Amino acid sequence: MKILVTGGAGFIASHIAERLIKDKHEITILDNLKTGRKENIPNGCRFIEMDITDNAIDDVFREGRIDAVFHYAAQIDVRFSVYDPFGDMLINIGGSLRLLESCKKHNVDRFIFASSGGAVYGEQNVFPADESHPTNPVSPYGTTKLTVEKYMLFYHNQYGINTTALRFANVYGPRQNPFGEAGVVAIFCKRMLKGEQPYINGDGLQTRDYVYIDDVVKANILALELEGNHAINIGTGVETDVVTIFDMIKNLTGADIDRLHREQAPGEQMRSVIDSALAKKIINWTPEYDFKHGLELTVEYFRDN
Repeated sequence: MKILVTGGAGFIASHIAERLIKDKHEITILDNLKTGRKENIPNGCRFIEMDITDNAIDDVFREGRIDAVFHYAAQIDVRFSVYDPFGDMLINIGGSLRLLESCKKHNVDRFIFASSGGAVYGEQNVFPADESHPTNPVSPYGTTKLTVEKYMLFYHNQYGINTTALRFANVYGPRQNPFGEAGVVAIFCKRMLKGEQPYINGDGLQTRDYVYIDDVVKANILALELEGNHAINIGTGVETDVVTIFDMIKNLTGADIDRLHREQAPGEQMRSVIDSALAKKIINWTPEYDFKHGLELTVEYFRDN
């Protein structure tokens, strides 16, 4: 297949592109390199430096004769979405709509989207949350993810595009960006290995469901075969709080650093953990990596790089 991977110079999508190339697909990566890194782009693919909001997106589809899209380019900082919801909307909704319109125009068969299993549900009333849980995002970022899912349903019903939203838990692993405000595992790894002080937001008892990158890649490959319209959780069903992560990474790195706390971040949920039984049922996906093993592999990567 001829596949377009947006955000392919970033953390998750570069791993997906790498696997797709190994599976003998013809890959085009589109990335504006604002947060993605050229060194993440795997060999054997075509690279286009472009923003998903660019009018020239349609040319990429026309020239590349695209069969499928993995849409991972996004504004991913929850804090930015709180401070600038309009800017967040232009990228996450506007850019996604440009892609869906091009899919319609050029008869693209399927569209796989990186949604968020934490952000679309908001503060949960059931733990873990399955796909029937009410969707009440507490941030503009979560609202944009849910909105794109609704547009995908429209494009499936109206134009027959096979659309799948993968609602990820907190993805971690090699190549995650350790320099932003998101991605606590990468941030803690990098700073502790450099002997710098990482900070815990609030009391550090906020929990997340952490899923390792290799498990996420596997879910994407399986989703490529799906027909219809779907929203599927991809997580482990296990909660881990930030204080525990701090202590685990401190132990793995041998860092001589004490816990320091700072103000709670705006728009941040206190608990998030998702049920992935549906993924097991319809794509035969279950996570293979527990958090301890995934964390060991991640620390090893940051130590070597």
